[in-house]
Amino acid sequence: MNSVINTIAHQFAHPGQIVAIKPLGNGNINDTFLVSCAGSDDHQFVLQRINTKVFRQPQWVMENMKIVTEHIHHKRQTLEMTRRWETPRVILTTAGGDHFEDEAGSFWRAISFIDQSEAIDRIEDQAHAVEVGFALGMFHGLVSDIPAASLRDTLVGFHITPAYLEQYHEVLLNATIRQTPEIDRCLQWVSDRTKFATVLEDAKRSGAVSLRIMHGDPKVNNVMIDVTTQQAISMVDLDTVKPGLIHYDIGDCLRSGCNPLGEEVEDWEAVRFEVDRCEGILQGYLPQMKTVLTPVDYDLIYDSVRLITFELGLRFLTDHLAGNQYFKVTYPEHNLHRAMVQFRLMESLEQQEKAVRQIVESHRSIA
Repeated sequence: MNSVINTIAHQFAHPGQIVAIKPLGNGNINDTFLVSCAGSDDHQFVLQRINTKVFRQPQWVMENMKIVTEHIHHKRQTLEMTRRWETPRVILTTAGGDHFEDEAGSFWRAISFIDQSEAIDRIEDQAHAVEVGFALGMFHGLVSDIPAASLRDTLVGFHITPAYLEQYHEVLLNATIRQTPEIDRCLQWVSDRTKFATVLEDAKRSGAVSLRIMHGDPKVNNVMIDVTTQQAISMVDLDTVKPGLIHYDIGDCLRSGCNPLGEEVEDWEAVRFEVDRCEGILQGYLPQMKTVLTPVDYDLIYDSVRLITFELGLRFLTDHLAGNQYFKVTYPEHNLHRAMVQFRLMESLEQQEKAVRQIVESHRSIA
């Protein structure tokens, strides 16, 4: 057992004696550990060191997390549900704080562990797709009555597509570009869709949509699945919860869930947007949100998926042109390859626009 981590873990109020600490998950932002204790029903908790290079105001992250998790916990108790649903709870330090700072200045926090659950990296079948959609819909529904202004903006500019486009143009002006067929194709993909990049921000500016509470990272493995029932029981990784447009969440969930080959596939030309998975996710999501979504929200679902896929491809391409400064890479063209995967996924989605819009319409009529 790492003695330093053990010392940190003892700063948090937990029942029982610590008997084991091991790394947890495969996240690339925070350092995460699972702490096991003896002599207690609540025998495990999650210990994390927050990456303050990404979250420059970690206190704000904790403020947001406490507001959201306490709200969900109390609201959940008022709902008549026949299925399990939990939310991580913030564990206070022995001094009563919501975090601990060590001698090196690292920022640590502890949260409860969702027991008898598992995180799955990719959607395995249609039933899993429905559960992923249900989880996001449940989360959005539970926080829908929290005023957006009550939360801090912990990641200014995050998921604001026009801002990423501005960064791209700035890099393009100053970069020395080695012309290749792949680069040329990416540049053309972006050029053809520049006007489209403002679709959500234009809707916000006009008042057609408004800020709500967004999760910020609703990928498949942030949905916890009950190991016995195989039902979704929680949305985790709440560091990115902030005021924003939930359309980015909906789009990102569909973007990540409907690409069965994943983001690191070598054969980018084989990438496709899987409409059946899209139908499953929306089948789970939309019924949870029928009293929350407006007609404009439904109208923007297809655009949201297309936009967030474009945005991620744009960010990968920009980082490649800038010399791979943000995303970790294992070879020089890694970010270029990632960009092509996203742009190809976007292209596949565009080819199936009619089918996706029909799925949305079928659920709108039910609502």
